Amino acid sequence: MKKRALISVSDKTGIVAFAHELVELGFELISTGGTYKALDEANISVKYVSEITGFPEVLDGRVKTLHPLIHGGILARDSAGHREQMEQNGISFIDLVVVNLYPFRETIAKPGVTFEEAIENIDVGGPTMVRAAAKNHGRVTVLVNPESYGEVLDVLRETGTVSAGMRKRLAAEAFAHTAEYDRLIASYLERQIETASGFPKTLRFTAQKVQELRYGENPQQKAAFYINSEAGEGTLGNGKQLQGKELSYNNWVDMDAAWKIVREFESCAATIIKHTNPCGVALGKTPVEAYETAYAADPLSAYGGIVAFNRVVDTNCAEALKERFYEVIIAPEFSPEARQILSSKANLRLFVVGRGDTSKSKAGWALRSIDGGYLVQEVDRGTTSGSEWDFVTDLKPTEEDLLALNFAWRVVKHVKSNAIVVTDHRQTLGVGAGQMNRVGSVKIAIEQAGVDVKGAYLASDAFFPFPDSIEEAAKAGIRAIVQPGGSIHDAAVIEAANRLNIIMVFTHRRHFQH
Repeated sequence: MKKRALISVSDKTGIVAFAHELVELGFELISTGGTYKALDEANISVKYVSEITGFPEVLDGRVKTLHPLIHGGILARDSAGHREQMEQNGISFIDLVVVNLYPFRETIAKPGVTFEEAIENIDVGGPTMVRAAAKNHGRVTVLVNPESYGEVLDVLRETGTVSAGMRKRLAAEAFAHTAEYDRLIASYLERQIETASGFPKTLRFTAQKVQELRYGENPQQKAAFYINSEAGEGTLGNGKQLQGKELSYNNWVDMDAAWKIVREFESCAATIIKHTNPCGVALGKTPVEAYETAYAADPLSAYGGIVAFNRVVDTNCAEALKERFYEVIIAPEFSPEARQILSSKANLRLFVVGRGDTSKSKAGWALRSIDGGYLVQEVDRGTTSGSEWDFVTDLKPTEEDLLALNFAWRVVKHVKSNAIVVTDHRQTLGVGAGQMNRVGSVKIAIEQAGVDVKGAYLASDAFFPFPDSIEEAAKAGIRAIVQPGGSIHDAAVIEAANRLNIIMVFTHRRHFQH
């Protein structure tokens, strides 16, 4: 009995060549709409679906394949009872279903797309055929991904049939395809409904596995990396490793922290990260200047760290990086000369992120798992500018002070709470991270800054609950402090700053990071 394939694809990548090979292998082809036209124009023998159903396409093409002669051919088992019913009703088996769906994701991503246009690009017949074929994968092969065409042709040429194991795998892929399609539609429709919080009743997201990692935070924990399908170009997940050992779970966590810091700055910036906190952040006229300044902030902690840049790593920067041991170097790009220089360090991982506009990414939520559930919040993007700050002390900041305070403020946003950083106008001098009380973080940052602390600037990610931190800052010679404000003891904190001749500004925005 001649085998039959039904082909109806929105993504026509490789479909003409695939269909040609199917005909060579003895398949009879059935198709619809644009796919039929493409195959017919390529002189491939193909029947229009109406020739099978005896019923024309109606309702502006909304009804084409929704017919017993199509779905009976897909859903029928190879059993005596089904064969008898098929013969009685003039139904023939369909053995291969090749379908992918209307481009709903691409449609809703277009600027100015109307609701009516989006709704019209919801596929009905396609998912129905895919699900029918996937359900009946005991007999039927279903293909939703052009990348699978070659694999299926190879086994058909070799054995004349697709194995049960492959059919089951392709069926799982097909159900994943329709599930993601339905998720997109449901999420789009929910966004059209005004809600108080902006969070959906049901959280739906998909991610594709990129790699299994050697282990997680510790050797006894298994781990894998998945890419968020909603994230765009210029995000870390869509970056590319150029060389070096396989990335670990901890590498990815630290890379994320490093990349977020350098993205914070318009000016040329570099950072060195250890255990998600910066041991050095600096600005410079060139990448190498920014890097050397960041390194000088804490050379001891920098060993084995993650380095990130918001500019192209060039020859001079690569020569400086080559002299020290790091796990990963991240940048938007590496010059060819820089890649050549760093290729001598075979284990060093180079990671290029690219220059996509991440502001257009739809990955706007931060997720965190807890025992038995998930916490979801908006990503903490941006911060308040100096024009929105309040100068709350008798001493007011100069323009130079504001530049330094802005630098300190943007860095402290990315330090684990309780977070304190001490800086000058372009370099971190001391970092106090993750302490159980804020004055403890102040003391650590001041101690790390050493003799450079006198006349420096201090930033706190959240308000000071008591004046004790201000008193510690004054003893060390801090010139100015930037903090959110908002404590019930703000008046006492401001009074202490006035008494100790410290400039203080309130940003009215907290950047607490657990």
